[in-house]
Amino acid sequence: MTDKKPLLLLVDDDPRFRSLLETYLEREGFAVASAGSAREMHTVLDEQSIDLIVLDITLPQTSGLDICRNLRASGSTLPIIMLTAKGDDIDRIVGLELGADDYLAKPCNPRELVARARAVLRRQERRPVGAPTVDSREIRFGKVCLRPATRMLEKDGEEIALTTAEFAVLHALVSHPRETLSRERLLSLARRQRNASDRSIDMHMSRLRRLIEVDPGKPRYLQTVWGTGYVFVPDSPP
Repeated sequence: MTDKKPLLLLVDDDPRFRSLLETYLEREGFAVASAGSAREMHTVLDEQSIDLIVLDITLPQTSGLDICRNLRASGSTLPIIMLTAKGDDIDRIVGLELGADDYLAKPCNPRELVARARAVLRRQERRPVGAPTVDSREIRFGKVCLRPATRMLEKDGEEIALTTAEFAVLHALVSHPRETLSRERLLSLARRQRNASDRSIDMHMSRLRRLIEVDPGKPRYLQTVWGTGYVFVPDSPP
């Protein structure tokens, strides 16, 4: 792993449990964000570049199993460690079948969670370039290079971490060059249907332009089609 602290998202509806784990994980060298529900989790994913989710199965409204299923159905390869009730083999098996990378029974030993988190992150780093769930292309335009496999944006040799939502919106645009995408279509392609709105797309576009464009006020690559939506205009001729 790099010198950058891995950012874990701890999703559990017990604030005391989250606080205890957060303190231990931070002491072990992780950065930690937390959420008490699916809605809070998606808000964090929209705003931060998460490396691994520690996900409790028993959550209010939407279960951890449903969250895992929805993330994998959306194409997300974000590592997930499930927290299951002690001795509940059915939940454990179902979680793994739905695409969880590992599981741990609650109440869990924080030291074991740290070991499993590090192991999952190491496996993620060693994922073969040709693995079918990873887009290994590099998309270059101007002074920018987008690497979908790592969700990293590079500009002038400097790597910029994108949030989940920013990456999803940018990747949707660059995958459809010169095609005008309405806000609704962008929401669908970026799989931001949940708790998303036209305004959220505009906010993501504004930040992406600040990261990418020489003059965000007069964008060269991420252009607005007034009354319709947005379009990505690459360097190469049609």
